[in-house]
Order: sequence, then C-alpha cells, then structure tokens
Amino acid sequence: MTDTSTIAASELSEDQAKAELARLGFEIGFHNKAYFQNDKPEISDADYDQLRRRNTEIEARFPALKRADSPSERVGAPVADGFAKIRHSRPMLSLGNAFDDADVVDFLAGIRRFLRLPDDAPVAIVAEPKIDGLSATLRYENGVFVEGATRGDGEVGEDITTNLRTIADIPQSIENSPDILEIRGEVFMSHAAFAELNRQQLTAERAEYANPRNAAAGSLRQLDAAITASRQLSFRAYAWGEVSALPSTTHAGVLAAMKGWGFQVQAHEICLDAAQMTAYHAAMEAGRGDMPYDIDGIVYKVDRLDWQDRLGAASRSPRWAIAHKFAAEQAQTLVNGIDIQVGRTGKLTPVARLQPVTVGGVVVSNATLHNEDYIKEKDIREGATVLVQRAGDVIPQVLEVVMPGPKPFRFPTACPACGANAVREEGEVDWRCGGGLTCEAQAVERLRHFVSRNAFDIEGLGEKQIRAFFEAGVVGAPADVFTLRAQDGTEGRKPLREWEGWGETSAENLFAAIEERRDIALDRLIFALGIRHIGQGNAKLLARRYESKEKFEDAVFADDLQELLDIDGIGEKVARALLAFFADDHNKSVWTALVEELRVQDMARADTTSPLVGKTLVFTGTLEKTSRAEAKVRAEALGAKVSGSVSQKTDMVIAGAAAGSKLKKAESLGVKVIDEAEWLALIGAPASNMGEEPS
Repeated sequence: MTDTSTIAASELSEDQAKAELARLGFEIGFHNKAYFQNDKPEISDADYDQLRRRNTEIEARFPALKRADSPSERVGAPVADGFAKIRHSRPMLSLGNAFDDADVVDFLAGIRRFLRLPDDAPVAIVAEPKIDGLSATLRYENGVFVEGATRGDGEVGEDITTNLRTIADIPQSIENSPDILEIRGEVFMSHAAFAELNRQQLTAERAEYANPRNAAAGSLRQLDAAITASRQLSFRAYAWGEVSALPSTTHAGVLAAMKGWGFQVQAHEICLDAAQMTAYHAAMEAGRGDMPYDIDGIVYKVDRLDWQDRLGAASRSPRWAIAHKFAAEQAQTLVNGIDIQVGRTGKLTPVARLQPVTVGGVVVSNATLHNEDYIKEKDIREGATVLVQRAGDVIPQVLEVVMPGPKPFRFPTACPACGANAVREEGEVDWRCGGGLTCEAQAVERLRHFVSRNAFDIEGLGEKQIRAFFEAGVVGAPADVFTLRAQDGTEGRKPLREWEGWGETSAENLFAAIEERRDIALDRLIFALGIRHIGQGNAKLLARRYESKEKFEDAVFADDLQELLDIDGIGEKVARALLAFFADDHNKSVWTALVEELRVQDMARADTTSPLVGKTLVFTGTLEKTSRAEAKVRAEALGAKVSGSVSQKTDMVIAGAAAGSKLKKAESLGVKVIDEAEWLALIGAPASNMGEEPS
C-alpha cells in the first residue's frame, strides 16, 4: 500500500484522503492513550501537534469524509441552540443512602430477606469510593463511541456527546467489545485541575468555582465544547446500561472487562460481610484527604449479576446497591434572620439566613429549620451562633446552638404571603396557610413545581419567568402555560418579545420548548399536579396501575378509596390526598383544561409478550422458593398489577403455605388460584433453590 503520509493534503485523492484520515484517527487515539491514560508518551508534543494539524487540513479539504470519531471532535465545536435530549435505553437510577454502620447491616439483611437466604449466608459486595462528580453515560456501537448524555432525570438526559469527546479518559473506539455497549461513570475534576482552573478564572477576572464538582458540571455542560476541552476533566467507569452481551456473571468481572477495553475504572474491593464493608468505609474516610479528587462516601454493590437482576429496583433506586456516606461536615456561623417560606401545599417552612460560611467546600448562606418544634427544641434565635452541617447534596441544617440569641423566635399564626390564618392541625408538626389557591405564594409554588425538572421540565421557564408571568396575569393555572403562544399579543397583551429581558429569539425558543412538552408521560403528569404526599415514586405506582389517562381519570373521579388502597405501595394517607384533590370542583376544572392541551402517553409496559400483561394478581400465604417481595417485583416486571386484596377484578391468586382468608374469598368468587410451583413455571423460573451459585 502506498504511503500517503508525505503527500500534501491539497494533492490527495478522495480515496487517499479517506485512508489517511483512518490512519490518523488510529494513530492519534493511540498517542492519546499513551499520554493521558498511561503517562508514557511515545512522541514529542511537536510531532503530536503535527498529526492533529494534518488531520484538520484533510478534513477541511474533504469535509464529507470527516469521521464520527474524528480527533478534531476532541477539541470541539459550539453546539447551537442548547442540548438535544437523549432517552436512556435503561434508566439511570439514583442510589439510596446509608449514613451509619447500622444502615449497612440493614442493607445486607434486606438483601438476604428478599433472596430468601440464610441470615449468615455470605453475600459478596463490591465496595468502591463514591466520586463527587457528574454522572454520564457513553454508548458504543460496534466498538465506536456514538453518543453520550448526562443522567438528567434518570429517564432522559442531555446530549453532551461533543463535550465528552474532549475528555482524554474516554476512548473513541474500543476493541473486542459487545456490539451494543453503554458505559456509565463519573465525570470529575481533580484537586490539581480545579486549582489551575480557578487560577485561570482569577487571571481572567472571572468568578471562581466553589468546588470541583460544580466546576466539572459547569465545564461539561458548556455549549462551546472548546471550553470543555480546555479544562482537565477525568472519567471513571463504574456501571453499564444496555449491553448486547455481558462479559462476566459478576459486577467485578465486568469492571475488569471495562479496564481491558481502555476505560479508567475506580479502585474497588470485595467484601463478604458488614464488618469488612464498614472497615473499608472507615479506612477510606480517614484517608480521603490524601485522595487526588473528592469522594463523599463508599458505594456497595451486590457482585453477582443474577442476584442484581432478581433484586431489581424500587421506584428510583436499585435494591442491590447503596451509598454509605461519610460523616457530615460542619462549621460555625451566625443566624442573621429567620424567614418563612410558603410551599405549594401551603406548608410554612422556616429558613435560617446565615452569615455565609464554607462547609465542605461549599458556601452556605441558608439552612432549613424544618418546623416550629425544631426551632423550640434547639432554641434557635436570630443573632445566635450555631453549628451548621452539610452531608453530600443534602440541604444544610442547623445542628445545635453554640451561643444563644437575645429573643426567642415566635412562629407566625398568619401566612406571610397572603395574610390568611395559619393552621397547625392536631398531630401535625407543620403550620399551613389556610388561604388555599387564593394565596399567591402557593399558586406560584405550584406553577414552579409544574414546570420543574422532574415534572414538565420546560427549558427557559423557571422561577423568575413563572413569577413574572403570574404577576402579569398571563399564567394563573397550568393550562395557561400551553396557551402562551396562542394568547401572545392578543386582548391588549404586550407580545413577549417586547418584554424586558426578552427578544424575538428567546420568545420563540420558549414557545418551542413548551410545544415539545405537550407530549408527557402519565407519571410525570400526575407528579406535576403537586398533590400532597404524591411524589415521583407514588406517581409511578399510580401510572403503572392505571396505564392510561382515561383509566386514571375513571379511578379518581369514582372516589373509590378501597380501589386505591388495593394498589401495592399506596397507603391511606396518599389515597385520601389524591381523592380529596379530585373531589374539589376547581381542581377538576384545572385538570380538564390541562389535559385538553396535552398528548398524555400511556405508561409503557415492561414485557408486552407476557401472558400476565394487564392482569391483577394477589399473593397470599407463605412462599417457600422466593420471598413475597421478589415475587411482586417479578410479576410487575412482566406487566401484571399486584393488589393487596381479592375482589371480582382479581385475575389470579398465587397461594403459598397456610393461605387464609384471601384464598377463601378467591374460591368463593371463582377467581383462578395457583400454587407457588405453578407460578414459577408460569414465569419461567426454576423451582429449585434460587440462591445457588451460578454454574
């Protein structure tokens, strides 16, 4: 084959240019790895720069030949009009937290109970330091990096592919990998890189970053990838998403495969019991100051992948993993004042306005005081010197009073926003505004919640814009958000493009962002309503049970408390709050007006080929081969609905040993009844001991 490396770019044929770009891509990638990953450069900086310049020259002459994994993409180009969205093929779940050794013991005990293992059965756990950075996912197809995204809300993230290409730890191509491979890990900034970035910020007379995590997040989400490329970001792989074929049956084995594919993998240890886990945690906490980057705890993961599959996930976090946080960091400061905030449900929350103080690398100026009882118990007053603590991303709180202030704080008996009487019901710890939807603060907070990240997530519509629209009488209810464009400039309204701080482009961008959110998942819609006691987890439970907007409406308008209580995981407090919301005529009209503006997506079923899809099941009695919790998870994964009581709507009852009243009721109603062995055969699970070692 003719050597084309000495031919000027201007004289290359198209075929020669294509071959030359392939050679340069491989060679530059090799030297990137040698320099950035192995710290053993094999050529001089000048020779390396020459390779990159030649690549750029050829791409400029033959732009159509530019490769998706081009080295020039590692320098980056500006991304127009913000970031596109990427839906994760598998959700990027958050982790539950353990804050002390007892929580770790409970975590292991819960795993054994779920898997029906003996109390002393060894459970191999992968323990690794939890880096304080920003989660990202990388997708490879046939060994080539094709796209990357932020975690986002766990379901949908931002497309930051161009920026991720600038990170030296991320290979542009890998060998001997599965056809489809999604690598998940943490983007972060070392202490040395952070210090250098802040030095550059000061030199350029720009504001310093508060901590490495904020600096990494801000650097990764730059619209101009050249800025990202100029900062020293790192990446450590720790998990995976969609994979066409896993290389191992254990978590540690997959991590070893990742290392072989060229990824930097966080150091980890295998622990066999709680004592080993907590000893590793203690050792890492004692030495965290010597680490070259910030860590804020230890992550524990069940090593066996078949057990991970069986354990599955709760609404937002896997059952097979947990983060054991390090002790909270503390500092002393002064309480300058105590304010009362009014939430969307009317809750009055006291907030301490603090003399700014640095706690764990973050400047803290506010701290939650929770409620009246918390203030009285700790005798927190304006002018007091207090000890403030912050653990991870938890909102800072006042831990104790070091020196008291002059006068006790009196909790208000009237809403500070609307003046209506504040009420503290018997048995409740919170005061609430009695003004309802006539309270401006509640109305604004409900609208803020409606457009927030985990609800409708409308880009460009935050607290500042919502408040301005509300005060101008443009947006008073959720449906008004979706009529903004139609009403713009009508009935004497000034067009949005003429408002202060707005223009033609920004107004059109907002209208476009709103249009994009007319398609909304049912669970997000339920959560966005801001109903008391209904967070993301309960919204998902309701959406999974009813699957469509129409079925959900039928249920809540029927005012059937028992039907809601039959949903596994929905308690009486949640059920009554939901029915009370829809019993109000005003709320019904708000709902009706809103859904007329939307295209509500049905809740996706996990396995549409399963014979259990849409069936309502009840488990009763003692199951011997699996735990009741695992059986429910398997049923829901196959598209079934699990109920806590038997009725004429029940399709099947799975009866274990010593089944009682539920079995009798099923027999009296003629409901199909099967035993545990028949259940396991139905779902294709072995009837033998499910806790045996994999062969």
